[in-house]
Order: sequence, then C-alpha cells, then structure tokens
Amino acid sequence: MNYADLFRVTMPETVLEVAALLVLVIDLSALRNAAQKTRMTVAALLGVVGCLAALCTVLHTSGASLSYNGNVLLAVGGAATVAQAAILALTALTLLLAVGTDFTRHGGEYTAVVMMAAAGGMVVSAAQDLLVIFIGLELLSLGLYILTAFAKTSGKSSEAALKYYLFGGMSAAFLLFGFSYLYGIAGTTSLRGILQATYGLNAYHAAPLLYAALVMVAAGLGFKVAAVPFHLWAPDTYEGAPAPAAAFIASVSKVASFALLISIGTASWHMFDGMQGLACPGLTGMQTTFAPGYLGFRSTWTLILVALAVASMILGNLAALAQSSVRRLLAYSAIAHAGYILLGLAYFSQTPVSANAILYYIVTYGLTTIGAFGVVAVVEQATGSDRMDGFLGLHKRNPLLAGVLLVLFLSLAGIPPLVGFWAKFNLFAAVLGVGAGKVPFVLVALAIAMSAVSLYYYLQVLKRAYVMPAVDETPMKAHPVTMAVLVAIALAVVALGCFPAMLQGWIASF
Repeated sequence: MNYADLFRVTMPETVLEVAALLVLVIDLSALRNAAQKTRMTVAALLGVVGCLAALCTVLHTSGASLSYNGNVLLAVGGAATVAQAAILALTALTLLLAVGTDFTRHGGEYTAVVMMAAAGGMVVSAAQDLLVIFIGLELLSLGLYILTAFAKTSGKSSEAALKYYLFGGMSAAFLLFGFSYLYGIAGTTSLRGILQATYGLNAYHAAPLLYAALVMVAAGLGFKVAAVPFHLWAPDTYEGAPAPAAAFIASVSKVASFALLISIGTASWHMFDGMQGLACPGLTGMQTTFAPGYLGFRSTWTLILVALAVASMILGNLAALAQSSVRRLLAYSAIAHAGYILLGLAYFSQTPVSANAILYYIVTYGLTTIGAFGVVAVVEQATGSDRMDGFLGLHKRNPLLAGVLLVLFLSLAGIPPLVGFWAKFNLFAAVLGVGAGKVPFVLVALAIAMSAVSLYYYLQVLKRAYVMPAVDETPMKAHPVTMAVLVAIALAVVALGCFPAMLQGWIASF
C-alpha cells in the first residue's frame, strides 16, 4: 500500500470531508450575520453540491482495492460502490429536507456533521478489516449522536441523544470485545483472514471462544441496525431527533451497516468455497466435506441472524400496532424491516442474486423512509405534534402531501406495483432459492404474515388522512424545496415499482 492508492480509494470520503470544511468556513465567515433560515438553506445546498461531487468520484473510482501485506482494507466496486452511492444520494435528500427548517441556529455545523457522518458510513460500507470497520462505525456513530441532540430547545432531543449515546457506547464495547476474540483466534484483523481461520481445523479447538465472539459482534452490529433485542434506542431517537436527522439515521446508517453485513456474508461464502474438502477428524460421509463451514463461522452466524430476524419481525410489527406517534410507528417499522433484511442475510448465497436483492431492499427502503419522515416533519410543523390525529383531513389540507403519504406508506407495506413490493419479493425469493428444507419456507411465510400486520398500522395513518373528518381544515403549507423533494421521492417510488429492472440493472452492473 502507498499513499497514492490510499488517496485513490478514499477520494469520495476526502471530497466529502473537504466539502464539509468549506461549508463551515462559508457559514462562519460570509454568512455569519445572515438570517437563520438563509444560513441553513445555503449550508444545505452547499452540502448537496459536495455530495454530488463525491458521488461522481464514487462512480468513477476504479482499480484494485486498498490492501496492506496482502490483506484488503477497503473494497472497491461491487456492493461497496452501490452502498456508497446510495449513502451520498440519501444524504443529499436529507440535507434538502433541512432547507427552510428552524430547529437549530447552526446550519453550517449541522450540515458539516451530516457530511462527516456520511463519510463514516462510506468507510463502513467498504471496510474489510476489523480496525477499519471500528473506526468507520465510530465516525458514523459520533455524528449520529450529535445530530440527535441538535434541537437544543427540545427536551426530547436531549433525552434521545443521551439514551442513544449510552446504548451506543455499550454496543461499541461489545463489538470491540468480540473483535478482540476474533483477533485472538485468527491472529489477524483481516476479515477474510479471520473467516479463513474459522474454517480451518483449528476452529474446532476455539469453538466456544468463536461462538462468544460472534454473539458479541452480533450485539454490536445489531445495535446499529436496530435489531431486537438491541433496538431500545430506536423509538426514542426517532421521536426526539430533528426530523431531517431522524431521516438520516433511519436511512444512511442502515445502508452502511447492512453493506458491512453483506461484506461479511460475501467473504464467508468465498472462504467456504475455498475450504470445501478439508478432512475433519471424527466426521464421516458428507460431513467430511462440509463440516468446516457448518461447524465454524457460517452455521453459528446464520443461527444468530435467524434469531435476530424472527425477533425483529415479530416485535417490530406488533409493537407498532400500539403506537399513537407516527415517528415511533416508523421506528418500530424500521425494526421490522431490519428483520426482513437480516433474514436475507441469514440465507445469503455465493451468487450475486442475494447481494443484489439485499442492496435493492436497503436502497429503496432508505429512499422511502426519508420521504416518510419528510411528510411527518411537515405535519409536525403545522400541528405541533407527530400524533396520528395530526394527520386528520390531510387530503383536504394538502392533497399533494396526502398523495405522497399514500404512496410511501403503501410502498413500506409492500403493496404492488410500488417499489416496496419488489424489494420484498426479490428478498424472499432469494431466501427460498438458497435455503433447503422447510425452515426457509416457514420463515418467509412468517415474514409475509408480518407484512400483512404492517399494512394495518400503515392504514391507520392513511385512514386519518383520507377517511376520518378533519378537526381543522386550514391549508397545510410546506416549504417549496421540501415539497419538491417529497414529490420527487414519491414519483421515484412509483417509477421504480413500475420499472424495477432500472434499479436492479444498475445494481447488477457493479
């Protein structure tokens, strides 16, 4: 590895960080005496320009991955490129939603923190080494803690940030402890080297330590994706954080974390293919060929992911039924969606189909969630609350906003021909195509049943928007930029649902 390779691979993150610094300089110098909304608008637009510049570098970065002593540190191409491009696009959308808002007087600082957190997410999505993974996760997490507390006049924001920080610190400790065990087993921090070591014959002697390490790593990463039972921070954070920050947390951090899990799944399958045929003492028949993979990393990791997926799907959907706050409803919905994605990761295959299906799901879910939080932000600003009753008569107060809400919530529920339907269809088909026996079929049936449950609580919000009478029929206005972004997201959800091959083909091209 040399500095030229390092600069080439990290060019997108470098562009994003430089743009963040420029935003700070311009905001604190030229715009220091400008109006609050003007500063936020200019900072957000400059941030969007920075994201677009970084996106261009992502799409044009080529060559080999960044390696040191034969071990890959940062990957180039494939799922990493798709995830990084999605992170930048979603970051730009969340910055646009902040235009015209007044939750903070520090628009430049807010935009800079968002961009720095996005840079951390990009590092996570391409990381192939334990140390790089931990550095990227901490850069991302520190930004998210700050963003949650950015509404300084809100007690809920401060409370949510404190809870998020405490849970995050605990999860980081578990993750680091698990990483130390993996390093002790393998003698390397390379993800590929660790997986190769766990498939080797020495893994039998280190099995208890390996299982403990995987459980702690699952706890740390489970916190990042809000999987049960590591989800307790999510409802308070989604409710208390400023709406644009909550949209960022619900989308960008999920894309980065699941991209990391895809990297683990891809590497484990490559190692499994390479280690087939090893002789295993005391095992006979078919077990002699496949025992290293199934008794080492792969089987334990699959079992953990299945347990997290089932718990997340059930608790997330059932808990959402009892919510009167739409933000908390979206939080429990996010937990349920994390369960669906974890199910796909549990039955990850060595073919591109599984990776593409998971990437398609997380990208489309992130896009839809940003739009949903944007609608909630408009209603909250007009009514002062995110309660379901605040949506009463929305179709009369703002028909266009009600139409956007209809499209986004039906997509989250998986109703055709919207993009959410194809996301679930592709993911469940990939699980059934990989898994053998009745277990995958039962798990997919459970996921479909939980999706039907989710339709009920999404319809509860839509019922208030379209059916129940309005208490106040005063027109509900939204900032033109916010409205344009929300309409664009809704149109993208419809277009990608009617022509799913567009996004699928783009993902498959990397």
